Amino acid sequence: MLLKVEEMSAGYTGVDVIRSLDLHIDEGEVVALLGPNGAGKTTTLLALAGVLVPSSGRVLYRDAPLRGALHVRAKRGISYIGEGGSVFSRLTTLANLKLGPGKVEDALALFPELEPLLNRPAGLLSGGEQRMLALGRSLAGKPDLLLVDELSLGLAPLIVTRLLERLRAAADAGTAVLIVEQHASQVLSVSDRGHVLRRGRLAMSGTGEELLASSGALQSAYLSAGPEEEPVGD
Repeated sequence: MLLKVEEMSAGYTGVDVIRSLDLHIDEGEVVALLGPNGAGKTTTLLALAGVLVPSSGRVLYRDAPLRGALHVRAKRGISYIGEGGSVFSRLTTLANLKLGPGKVEDALALFPELEPLLNRPAGLLSGGEQRMLALGRSLAGKPDLLLVDELSLGLAPLIVTRLLERLRAAADAGTAVLIVEQHASQVLSVSDRGHVLRRGRLAMSGTGEELLASSGALQSAYLSAGPEEEPVGD
């Protein structure tokens, strides 16, 4: 088991958004974390990435406690892509790729569309191109664990399919992937397992196929978080 989360709670300014969360990720596995806005998906990733410190519980990575900030965890093989992609808008595409832990040519092999854009500032790329840049830069470093937040945000379905195919291929090569998504159908099609968060707790779990087949229950889990349940953060 690569990552094990036990009874983890975390949040902001003393208010827990996720409560007593248990989950695990094995090597070479894609696990989807689903749920409505405000369910605690992003908070979970931030706690695992080292941006937030959990208020309780523990996280084990390769059977050892996982501690330290984002850059410390990166040295242990954990890569994090924030919501909408993590690129430096004023730097060129090439400069962004050079900041990653892998080789530029490996990133371009994953997304050859980036090659004619190498001298363009990343802030002038389309949303899909920025996601390719962020994902290519991370995957070129061959991380052991990749944490991805809302990869599909604002993108056309064809672009999302291409990005998810690259994630699935990376998992098949050994990288474990925990991906946060609000839109379930596409991500579950490439996921080994999935969890649905509701009000900061796990509401449903199953294989990707099981959750896809349980569309009614899945929809109910999404819709049952009323406005009065909106927490401080997602």
